Amino acid sequence: MGIVELLGLAGSVSLLSGWRLYLTVFVTGLAMRLEWISLPENLQMLDALANPWVLGISALGAIAEFFADKILWLDSIWDTIHTVIRPLGGALLALAVVDAGDPAWQVIIFLLGGGAALMSHGAKAGARAMVNTSPEPVSNAVVSTGEDIAAGGLLVLAFTNPVVALVIAVLLMTLCIFLVYKGYRLWRKIVSSGS
Repeated sequence: MGIVELLGLAGSVSLLSGWRLYLTVFVTGLAMRLEWISLPENLQMLDALANPWVLGISALGAIAEFFADKILWLDSIWDTIHTVIRPLGGALLALAVVDAGDPAWQVIIFLLGGGAALMSHGAKAGARAMVNTSPEPVSNAVVSTGEDIAAGGLLVLAFTNPVVALVIAVLLMTLCIFLVYKGYRLWRKIVSSGS
């Protein structure tokens, strides 16, 4: 796997960890366990994800997240709890994918992976908080299901075509930055109007 493919895979799993960390870990581990993907030598650190205990715990987390994310306001509580967990998971996954030998590059990859996961988590949490203000109960479940499908599809794409996944990850990161910026402006507007 070349540097572009590694960056595509690392960027995609980091970004997706900000949305669905447990699903990302589970699908990656399951794909390795069932030998849907074969890892090159430099990615053997990810073998830990195929461990039955890791698969079981990540499956339970994915199921819990699936249901928690469909319930109005519980999804925001879940997101708040995972504000530290998702970026840390994204950083560790990026570090495992790139596996740079130089300590300086390890720190850089860790920070970039964590930053990507934090940015996508912030965009997701902010967008979901705005959806929660909708008076009808259906939009929350629809948005959550869309996130589930997008995360699963992008994860499969990251393993089958990391270069295309890198392009999509860059586009999604741009969207995340835009959403975080818009959310911040809306928050400032609400705070200033309340003063």
